[in-house]
Amino acid sequence: MDSPWLDKKQLAAWVRLAAVVELLPGVLERQLRRDAELTHFDYFVLAMLSEATDRTLRMTELGRQTNATLPRLSHVVQRLEDRGLVERFPCPQDKRATNARLTDAGWTKVQATAPGHVATVRTHVIDPLTPRQLAQLTEIADAILQHLDPDGAMSGVYNRYDNESGQDDT
Repeated sequence: MDSPWLDKKQLAAWVRLAAVVELLPGVLERQLRRDAELTHFDYFVLAMLSEATDRTLRMTELGRQTNATLPRLSHVVQRLEDRGLVERFPCPQDKRATNARLTDAGWTKVQATAPGHVATVRTHVIDPLTPRQLAQLTEIADAILQHLDPDGAMSGVYNRYDNESGQDDT
């Protein structure tokens, strides 16, 4: 498939996005490992469970929300279980399925970890932007996500904080 080369403006935008995609995960990972002894994905799993009803999700739903394969998710949940942060048990509605639930220790860990994580996100992503740029970032991310996630498989995760108009009222 022959695609036209990127022009200078397109290339300038692309290399900046690529740099963000490369640098930001390391910044988030370092803070979480240093302050909470968690990987970014560990924290993502704990956060998804913390926001679920009864802090419980089927493993398949947790995998969908975190965009993880079941083998990867199972490995991470096992590590979190070993630390007493998560527990797995048979789903009462479907004995073939397994649920994951955030333990009290897991909930305490999320509550202790969230302020530092939010501060890191603010420092490196939110605070450098004007309100207009933040709205533009949301629009840009939505446009890209329409192509990366055309079926909206993860839209419940990235649209959950939108109000009815889809934008913040500020």
